[in-house]
Amino acid sequence: MLKKISRFILSAMGWELDAQLPREKKFVIIGAFHTSNWDFPIGILGMWAMGLKASWVGKHTLFHWPLGPIFRLLGGIPVDRTVHTGFIQRIAGLYKSRDEMALTIAAEGTRSRTEHWKTGFYFIAVEAGVPIALGYIDYARKRLGVGATLYPTGNIKQDFATIRAFYQDKTGLRPENQSPVRLPPKYDGDED
Repeated sequence: MLKKISRFILSAMGWELDAQLPREKKFVIIGAFHTSNWDFPIGILGMWAMGLKASWVGKHTLFHWPLGPIFRLLGGIPVDRTVHTGFIQRIAGLYKSRDEMALTIAAEGTRSRTEHWKTGFYFIAVEAGVPIALGYIDYARKRLGVGATLYPTGNIKQDFATIRAFYQDKTGLRPENQSPVRLPPKYDGDED
């Protein structure tokens, strides 16, 4: 019922759904581009419309009262990005303990423009041995969903080139806040 209602709402708002989900029952979903607060409700509707009971990662400050319990009920997992506590291993452990798991992560890590993407989503997928679903909200075309699946090779530069090619024609609500699909400088790559 939730799937039908979500599809109806998205359709009424003029959105087209792209649901090329991985065959596997466990995967990481990239949520890109994250440039506006509107990405969250539209993204949740998109996940429900695809029939996913997806989890998602958000900054820990979102999980305070009164919205914290609601966000957790909607699948939210808080992360404090200022503290390095083995988050990747903890999430990979969740994958290994469950029969099904779809986790959405905004690879940019913020609604503001940055010079590169964060790589946590990639290392979670590698550590858990799961594919990466290339999820998107393209405001220019009013299209959202999952458009492809990447099976990480362990060669992050090569895999980021594939990811970059997929997102090259996608546009966030606020394109000026859209971060380039680029690895952090520590990878010494030519990701432009």
